[in-house]
Amino acid sequence: MERMSTFTGFLRSSSDERLGALLARRPDLASPSPGNLTSLAVRATGRASLERALASVDAVVLQVLEAAVVLDGATSAALQDAIAGRRDAEVARAVDDALTLALLYADQGPDDERTESLSADAVLRVAPGLADLLDAHPAGLAVEVSGPAARSGPAGTPTSPTTSLTSALPDDDEPLGAPARAVLDALAWGPPVGLAPAPGTTAGDAVALLVARGLLVRGSGRHVLLPASVALELRGWRTHRAVATPPDLSDAPSRRPETVAAESASAGERCVRLVARLLREWEHEPPGVLRSGGLAVRELRRAAQLLEVEEGEAAFVVELAFAAGLLAQDDDEPAAFVPTADVDAWTALDLPARWVALASAWLVTARTPWLVGSRDERGNLIAALDPELSRPWAPRLRAAVLRVLARVPGTAPSAQDVLDALGWATPRSVPPLAAVQSVLTEAARVGVLGAGALSEAGRALLPPAPGSAPGSTPGAPDAGPGAPGTAPGAPDAASAAEAFATGLAPEVGDLLLQGDLTGIVPGRPSPALEALIERAAAVESRGGAITVRFTPDSVRRALDDGLTADELLDRLAAFARGSVPQGLEYLVRDAARRHGRLRAGAASSYLRADDPALLAGLADDPRLADLGLLQLAPTVLAAQASTHEVVEALRAHGLAPVAETPDGQVLHLERTVRRARRRGSRRAFTPVASRTVDTLALVRRLRSSDERGTSDAGTTPATGASVPGAGPAGTTSSTTSDAASSGSTVSDAGTPDDSNLRTGPTTHDTRAPRSSAPAGTADPVDALALLREAAAERANVWVELVGPTGRPERRLLRPLRVEGGRLRAADPVRESELTVAVHRIGTVERADDLAGTDQEDM
Repeated sequence: MERMSTFTGFLRSSSDERLGALLARRPDLASPSPGNLTSLAVRATGRASLERALASVDAVVLQVLEAAVVLDGATSAALQDAIAGRRDAEVARAVDDALTLALLYADQGPDDERTESLSADAVLRVAPGLADLLDAHPAGLAVEVSGPAARSGPAGTPTSPTTSLTSALPDDDEPLGAPARAVLDALAWGPPVGLAPAPGTTAGDAVALLVARGLLVRGSGRHVLLPASVALELRGWRTHRAVATPPDLSDAPSRRPETVAAESASAGERCVRLVARLLREWEHEPPGVLRSGGLAVRELRRAAQLLEVEEGEAAFVVELAFAAGLLAQDDDEPAAFVPTADVDAWTALDLPARWVALASAWLVTARTPWLVGSRDERGNLIAALDPELSRPWAPRLRAAVLRVLARVPGTAPSAQDVLDALGWATPRSVPPLAAVQSVLTEAARVGVLGAGALSEAGRALLPPAPGSAPGSTPGAPDAGPGAPGTAPGAPDAASAAEAFATGLAPEVGDLLLQGDLTGIVPGRPSPALEALIERAAAVESRGGAITVRFTPDSVRRALDDGLTADELLDRLAAFARGSVPQGLEYLVRDAARRHGRLRAGAASSYLRADDPALLAGLADDPRLADLGLLQLAPTVLAAQASTHEVVEALRAHGLAPVAETPDGQVLHLERTVRRARRRGSRRAFTPVASRTVDTLALVRRLRSSDERGTSDAGTTPATGASVPGAGPAGTTSSTTSDAASSGSTVSDAGTPDDSNLRTGPTTHDTRAPRSSAPAGTADPVDALALLREAAAERANVWVELVGPTGRPERRLLRPLRVEGGRLRAADPVRESELTVAVHRIGTVERADDLAGTDQEDM
């Protein structure tokens, strides 16, 4: 009898383009590179890889897989009829998607040539091992239990649900007809398991009647089960009520494009400004590092006060600077968080380019700032910059959330709306609502969103869906059918910067100075005006205009930076509309007269003043004890600290000293700036591109290696294989982790006498057709692939098991499951089950490959 095609055979017969699409859609299969197509098949049917693939598919693909498990071999047309009740384009799309992901494979016969497309009548089956990962009752059907066809009716004669279900159904005229039909209706669409009511009641008698007629099957205790064959006929041979549809987000609040662009640019500008301000502060006074590696709560609170934001947003700014490579832990003792050398290059960029650097870093970082302040599973408080704050799923979550918004341009759906959409797009990996809300909040803070809608700049930075080509449409894997808009293409930093710039307000160079020592900037200040405000004024409010105030402290800050009174007044006059108000001029000149009245020098250093009153009490001030001040004369103090430390300490206490050279000239000290070496090799200011693989080149290598290995072995890997450590050559292989074992014994369930393998011949062993068996190979991957395929097909295989003494025993087994380095199989001859470590398996051969033998007599 001709054997049906295997999963490995399907991969071999697939075109290079289909295999390339598989590797692109499931990148875990390509890294590290598999050795050949058989190794690829083993990896693709591994539990971890299948779980990742299932986590990425939408609800319709899951319906297709459930229907394929239930029908156990059906064409694409049959799957469409079972799910939609008719031919349906969306189900057909999902079938193609499942085939591309190799979650389905086509049974077109064992000898098919390589095909570019599948025939319409190809039988489709789920990949080996996939059925174990779906629900216990896929599509609400009990697929593991045979229907009444295998049971006896009331008279002891077999009944067939496909031919006699109508006659077996209770009639409405029967006393228990209505209750019995109600029971069947309750179980028809699942779950198929119910609890039988107490005997003697109407419902209990109805259940007993259904059991007697073979329409229900009794389970453990009082449970009853509706067989799949009965349920399917009650459903009209439908596996699902209807095709799953994505939620309609068109009712979400709409936003005008210009509003989205303006709000996005405003938020992005604010984010850039906060990051820059934090870096300027920490380059002079970097915070220390906790022993656990994070930022102390008090330091985060100080950062929040400096930035004038809440602590949650301060944590986001800190984490964003860290993610962008602008902040790192230095190598000094004690360690501190210090701006990196990349800060200078970042600061030199224009505003759109600086924003692109931050937004790109946010999209790809694994950091989760929203968890700062919460507690971990051990009850410890999670600090900002904590090494444990990374989550590998965070970039995927951000991309998934933003792709939902990309499909409804100009709308601002709520977090619940986005969660509902993700529930359709990835029903096997739905995130918590709090995580979705946090992503939306961060996206608004960084400026990827504007007024709750995805901005054009954010769309340009959004990476494409896995396996989709740039510029793909909503037919992409994670896009809803018929969704409006276009899916994002590859990240484009230049386009993002251009789109961001269009939303920025025009730059202005005007400063409206007023007599009350305040000033107004009517718009977005130019870089030069922004720098002057940063040096000489305090910002009171920001919005459509910026209100600033000039104070003695702000003016002194400009003088400390090296400006003279005349230079500061000239710069103010250059931006002012009209003359500088007299009150502001008086403030500047008065601050300049008092500035520098104290002079510091080296003694280690010294402090002098013309007025002895200015030095009175400084030497005895306990707050200055660390300076080691000693009064040498009424107008001179010596210090044990450096000149820089003396000046900074006195300024911190409200005084206004300056440093001087040995000849008495004023020396403007530059504040100490610290820089840390950036961790890692990633360049700054560019989006982090995902590592790409030339899938077609990899496919060619796999196919060449596969053909060469088949030729060297003298047989196809689908017919015989050897497992490491037990093959004829006694070799081992590390090409797949599935060959790793965690045990060394073989045990038969219910047969204690067989806890150790027999080394002598057995009854069924002598009948095994050794002479005609194909030779096994030395590659363990082939054996694992064959065992998994046999488990999926419920087929028997001949397995050579090696006992503790090293002597082999040949047994006919039906594999049930291959996972974790162990094989669980049923022995049809001994009527038992056994579990064996795979390294105890020698060769594996399909039982139906051994033509001309007497195995039919067994």
